[in-house]
Amino acid sequence: MVKLLLFGYGNPGRGDDALGPELIGCIAQLNLAGVECQNDMQLQVEHVTDLAVCDQVLFIDADISCGEPCVFSEILAEKDGSYTSHAMSPTALLYAYQQVYGKDAPPAFLLRIRGYDFALGDPLTEQAVTNLDAAIKLVHELCMDASLQRWRRCLVNNEDSVA
Repeated sequence: MVKLLLFGYGNPGRGDDALGPELIGCIAQLNLAGVECQNDMQLQVEHVTDLAVCDQVLFIDADISCGEPCVFSEILAEKDGSYTSHAMSPTALLYAYQQVYGKDAPPAFLLRIRGYDFALGDPLTEQAVTNLDAAIKLVHELCMDASLQRWRRCLVNNEDSVA
């Protein structure tokens, strides 16, 4: 069985930025076999060790610029400006993994959930909750069949946004 890491990130105190951690909380309650759920406020270089113990990873984040309800994509290691910062992009984390371990990172995907309001202290917006529900359904389906072939078929069938 594939050991799948779901990694949601975002600030729960900043409105819709909480979408990643909220999704992780919902999926974690299901106690799915072979699925590890983690969240943090931001990705950091220390998270390369989390990638070392998984076969596949799905990063989950809120995004104000993506399509509704969410966008699912495959990502590759890439050095970017966040590589030397205390907060990293998922692609920079994959790049750091390659630098630390001297091998390719596990296959990685990114689920961006459409958010609207990221103000400090605000709750999730109604639209974001609707998008979160769709994202939870998608992630649950992906966890039920975590094969790379299945996930890549999902990419082909849902190029812009996942309904």
